[in-house]
Amino acid sequence: MNGNRKDTGSKWVDPDDAPELPDEWFERAELRDGNKVLRRGRPKSAAATVAISLRLPPDVLDQWKRTGPGWQTRMVASLRQHAPKAQRI
Repeated sequence: MNGNRKDTGSKWVDPDDAPELPDEWFERAELRDGNKVLRRGRPKSAAATVAISLRLPPDVLDQWKRTGPGWQTRMVASLRQHAPKAQRI
């Protein structure tokens, strides 16, 4: 052993001998851009909506749902069309 080096007791392992990482490991991995953690999922909308609680008669809700996928978007369009116009004071 060279007199200038300390023996740390660790043995160097060739990176090619590292175990293969399973897909589950990557699915749980934290994605980062520098120090910033990147969140998964849908990006935030510039025109975010507001969650509310609204009570509707079951038959009205069923009618909208029966119109098929996109019924919520169509309901919003109808509400917009029938919303009272702002009054100037």
